[in-house]
Amino acid sequence: MHMRQIPFLLASLSLSLSAFAATDNWKIPVSVKKLDNGLTVIVSPDHTSPTIGVSVVYRVGMRLEPKNRTGFAHLFEHLMFQGTPNAKKGVFDTTITGGGGNNNGSTHPDYTNYIEAAPVSALDSILWLEADRMKTLDFNAVTLKNQQDVVKEEIRVNVKNKPYGGFMWIDMPQLAFSKWENNHDGYGSFKDLEGASLDDVRNFHRDYYGPNNAVLSIAGDVTPEQGFALAAKYFGAIAKRATPPSSDFSEPLGTGEKRIEQMDALAQVPAIAAGWRMPARGSRDLPPMAVLGDLLASGDASILYQGLVKGRELSLNVDQVASPWDVDGPALFTIFALYKPNTSADAMLAAMDEEIAKIVKNGVDAATLKRVKTRMLADWYDMLEPFISRADTLATMQSLWGDANIANQVPAWIDAVTSQDIQRVAATYLTRANRTVIDRKVAPKVAPVAAAPAAAPTAATK
Repeated sequence: MHMRQIPFLLASLSLSLSAFAATDNWKIPVSVKKLDNGLTVIVSPDHTSPTIGVSVVYRVGMRLEPKNRTGFAHLFEHLMFQGTPNAKKGVFDTTITGGGGNNNGSTHPDYTNYIEAAPVSALDSILWLEADRMKTLDFNAVTLKNQQDVVKEEIRVNVKNKPYGGFMWIDMPQLAFSKWENNHDGYGSFKDLEGASLDDVRNFHRDYYGPNNAVLSIAGDVTPEQGFALAAKYFGAIAKRATPPSSDFSEPLGTGEKRIEQMDALAQVPAIAAGWRMPARGSRDLPPMAVLGDLLASGDASILYQGLVKGRELSLNVDQVASPWDVDGPALFTIFALYKPNTSADAMLAAMDEEIAKIVKNGVDAATLKRVKTRMLADWYDMLEPFISRADTLATMQSLWGDANIANQVPAWIDAVTSQDIQRVAATYLTRANRTVIDRKVAPKVAPVAAAPAAAPTAATK
């Protein structure tokens, strides 16, 4: 989801993992402790740089926001940066950036995260600030109205006034899924955003932003003993709060293709998004599905790029939209492509089906599978290189999977995927019955209204 635009200075915050990426046994050190108030604390020590990364993940995202308040989880993420009774608006950012650090936040289907990177000398200040806004915020009508307008403007810029408007990740779930938790627009409607009240905001913070619904993760130049002691110092006195029970938002695989057409007045060429429901978190099919996604649509060497862009010359690009590791509910593997005006969505889908059928029948040759897995492993280790990303990954895995050490298991899962696994998941999930399609067509251009002809001049009279 949206991330506040604050640049990261990551180069000084991390250990180079290039040597480790080639090994099979390198593990991120992980120590976990739960405080009496329910806050789970993770510390991952790494003393190669006098810096730290911090992440606080709250187990609430777009799936759990109130009905008739679409976009509320995202709105609340913005409000978390608007100050508290103890640290007024601006104090959070200036305290961290003034010491050479950076901070950010983002909203996802199943969680909201707040992250910081800074010299280790700033760790006390960061933890005080995070604990302070966990206790309460500066709830007031002026701030609420301001942030409602900010989110609405973000929607205008990123959706309403932008070609394609993120239809492949905003509109696709609305068509693909049946339950409200999975199929509403997490960005939010203007009506719902404007309807959010101060009581809504207070109740949301009370219900979902307590310590027992959060994970605090610290990575970098700190020992587990130091990290746990600081967590207890700043967060230990915050009382746990009752969290509303989660509804059952699970959904089975599709039983019939869903398909719609949309018109886009800003697009120059048509586009297509084809999404298939993915295996559930924890399924044995999830790692093979992740590898299959990269195999099909990651980079110029991918099967669909070579087949649709280079081979058949139907498409201008092929990209994937998928998030296999950081969701805790129904999710989609989506292929997005801009296709040429002289072809059609039917031709695009037929070409995709043809390439998928080859995989189902023949599997993947060893060299190709090794290349894809090697790149995925390198990407995983690169992602864990900055302390801020390492802390956030551990917090997210703990929050969604219940085990931060999943971050250490993903590489082995990827490496273990076989050609037979790829065949199985392709045959099971990439079916027409399990597919949702949006064909985004270019809206006809409205011809300008011709100006009325000027009246003929009349002869002058004497």
